[in-house]
Amino acid sequence: MASKEKPTDAAVLLQLGERIAQRRLALNRTQRELAKEAGVSPRTLARLEAGASTQLTNLIRVLRALDLLRNMDALVPAPTASPLAQLRAQRLERTERSRASRRGRTRDGHAARGTKPESRRDTKPESSPDSKRAARPGTTWTWGDESEKKQ
Repeated sequence: MASKEKPTDAAVLLQLGERIAQRRLALNRTQRELAKEAGVSPRTLARLEAGASTQLTNLIRVLRALDLLRNMDALVPAPTASPLAQLRAQRLERTERSRASRRGRTRDGHAARGTKPESRRDTKPESSPDSKRAARPGTTWTWGDESEKKQ
């Protein structure tokens, strides 16, 4: 199947059957053993190896028993994003990062490195002896120079 011409369905089925038979023989298993493990009849396996058409579920069962399902990505690769979709995603990510840095935040909401807090509410007030005194109930707040005036 390495040629550039598109092979016929019959040719693909025949080569697939031959490869399944080769794999079975390399594992030193009989058709009866493999059919039993795969959950198909020996006649179905014989038809599959001969290149005859069979149900897709039978093929999957045989491939699983031969430990070949892991190669499914080589047969049908997972879809990837188109180049235009990749560019759009990159542009969106750059825009989000730019907006986040302008706000002083990273995308996950943390303060960005080297930025100041957004407001005074983000910082704790420094504690001083005067502020502790003012917080006590029953005391009034003063500027602190009243004691000089009284003397």
